[in-house]
Amino acid sequence: MKKILQDLSFEELENLIFSLGEKKFRAKQLYDGLTRGKKISGINIPSELRSKLLQEYEDEPVKIIKTLTSADGTEKYLFELSDGNVIEGVLMKYNYGNTQCVSTQVGCRMGCKFCASTLGGLVRNLNSGEILCQVLTVNALHAKAAGKRAVTNIVLMGSGEPLDNYANVVAFLKNVSAEGGINISPRNVSLSTCGLVPKIYGLADEGLPVNLTISLHQTTDEGRARTMPIAKKYSIAEILKACGYYFEKTGRRYIFEYSLIADENCDAEHAEGLVKLLKGKPCHVNLIRLNEVKERDLNTVTEKQAYRFLGLLEKGGLSATLRRSMGNDIGGACGQLRANHLKNN
Repeated sequence: MKKILQDLSFEELENLIFSLGEKKFRAKQLYDGLTRGKKISGINIPSELRSKLLQEYEDEPVKIIKTLTSADGTEKYLFELSDGNVIEGVLMKYNYGNTQCVSTQVGCRMGCKFCASTLGGLVRNLNSGEILCQVLTVNALHAKAAGKRAVTNIVLMGSGEPLDNYANVVAFLKNVSAEGGINISPRNVSLSTCGLVPKIYGLADEGLPVNLTISLHQTTDEGRARTMPIAKKYSIAEILKACGYYFEKTGRRYIFEYSLIADENCDAEHAEGLVKLLKGKPCHVNLIRLNEVKERDLNTVTEKQAYRFLGLLEKGGLSATLRRSMGNDIGGACGQLRANHLKNN
């Protein structure tokens, strides 16, 4: 497998170009082309330089091989990597802009029972450039039609656990927010983790004030462990302490994702437990009606049940919302499109 040029920062790209005996302005030409989603072969640089680069670097690290469009405008993509592995992503369209959900790993080893991404385990980590190329490729696709970049916000909530691929994810965050590139502010990026406590502390010290989102889904360690194996390693108390540190370092309130699972975590007792656990903390609760995965024996709740649970949280004094379901008709949940592709190929 060749290296990926999009892994490099602009400064690193300048150093590479200089080492190849080229003038540094070629780095700007390359950088501008890459951040517009172009292949190396499609950038206007001398043929000799292009040939040198293509000997060592992938021309197209990530490409879209399938697109599904929902009735609500949500677009889901199946991406193929240069080694033949596939990942997926989603573009969700809102009034304030477009949010792309990107993957950080091929598969996942966390084993959460409500997520299709874990069905085949972890295959490998993505390079920082492969994470970035998902955004660049979607931007390029929409630029052809609309003449402008599509992605204004990013959520690291696709397949994989971002903090299990820590170094590459941090490099991606630095490159995606770099001035001169696509320059998406860390404040417009959300990172979702199942709760790898040491890495939350590390992220707090990086100086990248992304929106930290914790997959909670239960109010006790025992209950959480039924669907999330990571709960056997890190307790809710440890996660809350790490979140407090993150808030101290970044000034950013943290968000808890809570997927509503029928007969599991959504009665009045759970609402009361959640209020007791989180009231007074600088956080927000994002309720999600479970996106059912046919390989898992878990069921979602009705819309009425979801709003009843939301009302109990609000009555208890928590900041909470119910996420609008998007892309249900195209298998919007993490890992579903990839799982179907692997099953049928």
